[in-house]
Amino acid sequence: MLHMKTVEGRLDAKGLRIALVCSRFNDFIVDRLVGGAVDYLLRHGIEREGIAIIKIPGAFEFPVVTSKLARKKEYDGIVCLGAVIRGATPHFDFVASEATKGIAQVSLESGIPIGFGLLTTDTLEQAIERAGSKAGNKGVEAAAAVVETIRVLEQIN
Repeated sequence: MLHMKTVEGRLDAKGLRIALVCSRFNDFIVDRLVGGAVDYLLRHGIEREGIAIIKIPGAFEFPVVTSKLARKKEYDGIVCLGAVIRGATPHFDFVASEATKGIAQVSLESGIPIGFGLLTTDTLEQAIERAGSKAGNKGVEAAAAVVETIRVLEQIN
């Protein structure tokens, strides 16, 4: 029988410092994502003082703000929360694509886990479903992913 080492992250936010970077655009959706993320983190042991909420204009600003936060090294992880809903113009495609690429680049370059809670939906109804109704709350999922990734990285280091 082969012996294998398995590394898994605990869903324990105790002692962590997490920045929630939240888009003001579509705030009626984003507020639900933020509520889910905060609730998750508190229920998993983080202290209120360990959560910072940073509000930005829209999704396009995620890369520059997360990059600055990552360089400051004040946070163990960052969670990006926003909603881009397709309209009648190609604007959606550019914003969603550039925000996604920029967030990934910051995470790779900094080594800091970044939770991807940026909804990219075709309709308002789909966004509402992903912000706490039928399809769960993607803010919760992004916060959980960050906590688990932080704990995996601690073991790998």
